[in-house]
Amino acid sequence: MQACCVNFGDCTVDLAAFEVRRAGEKRPVEPQVFDLLAFLVQNPDRLVTKDELIAEVWHGRIVSDATLASRLRAARRAIGDDGEQQKLIRTVHGRGIRFVGKPATDSIPIAPPAAPLKQEIRFCNAPDGVRLAYATVGNGPPLVKPANWLTHLEYELISPVWRHWIAGLSRDHTLIRYDKRANGLSDWNVDNLTFEAMVRDLETVVDAAGLERFPLFCLSQGCAIAAAYAVRNPERVTRMVFYGGYSRGWNKRGNSNHAAQREALGTLIEHGWGQDNPVFRQIFTSMFLPEGNAEHQQWFNEMQRAAASPINAARIHRAVGDLDVRHLLPQIKVPVLVLHARNDEVVPFEEGRILASEIPGARFVPLDSRNHVLLESEPAWPRLLEETWAFLAEDGTMGRA
Repeated sequence: MQACCVNFGDCTVDLAAFEVRRAGEKRPVEPQVFDLLAFLVQNPDRLVTKDELIAEVWHGRIVSDATLASRLRAARRAIGDDGEQQKLIRTVHGRGIRFVGKPATDSIPIAPPAAPLKQEIRFCNAPDGVRLAYATVGNGPPLVKPANWLTHLEYELISPVWRHWIAGLSRDHTLIRYDKRANGLSDWNVDNLTFEAMVRDLETVVDAAGLERFPLFCLSQGCAIAAAYAVRNPERVTRMVFYGGYSRGWNKRGNSNHAAQREALGTLIEHGWGQDNPVFRQIFTSMFLPEGNAEHQQWFNEMQRAAASPINAARIHRAVGDLDVRHLLPQIKVPVLVLHARNDEVVPFEEGRILASEIPGARFVPLDSRNHVLLESEPAWPRLLEETWAFLAEDGTMGRA
């Protein structure tokens, strides 16, 4: 029987909690490093080929030998091994990798979490032929989340940065979310990465999911996408929740110093994003999660690299910097709840005030946080959930086609 906790020496690989512990202390590891280690410990004393690792850990995507070697070094460090001793993970040159640690007899049989998150991933095609990945989680009436900065449907489900969002939003709903074009599991090789294309992608996903009328939960740039969609399709949107949102991109706020800083970040993305050293991605992570711990920041760093190529991340960054839907706000006719962290270091608090003051009848709820992505441990998180659940519960018109 497969185990959910594999013990060897003073190490534990917890396959259910996605954790590595050594001498009882949790060792932070990046998602791909954990996936690599988990696959190896579940196949002890068997030679695992590079092709198998690419299929299981990278889901068939081509990776360089340098990337594989980097992840292997990190996996060894996490369990107290190294490339010279190879006492636990042994490399057979030109053939593959073998885990030679002996699992202890007290490895724990599979015992799934009380409420595991399970999702179904499907694909649909935008009008220009771009293939989009979307996922459904939970049960109940639909709740649609437009795509935000960078996403990855698989990584988010196990990430300590995002999994509580998915669990909370799918508590009483079927949550539908998707990876935008050039990002995540959607097609990366795309010509059109304009804001207009992003709005059409939302249209494509809700049509593919068979939805007729539904509410939207929107985060960051997803708020602008939802605003444009709601003005064009007022008969389909029942209500909207905006968190950390804005109607004007960073290049449209009349602050030349701020715009110059963000343009410089775009250059850093393009030239440093894909490196094994996370220093360039860390700049963004520190803005999104200034109060996150080492585990949060490592997961966010790794997910950003997994979600997009350096060129695509830079293109997305610049595309959202030029969006401007402020003129559409007075035309929104559905009920809107706007929440915004007072000290958000990615989107200024003033942008949330603009949304709430210029959308007719919108209600505004300030939250006490510096994080752009709220963490499960901070008081602002349950406040956001309570406000969202109460607001959505007022909607008695939700349903599928």
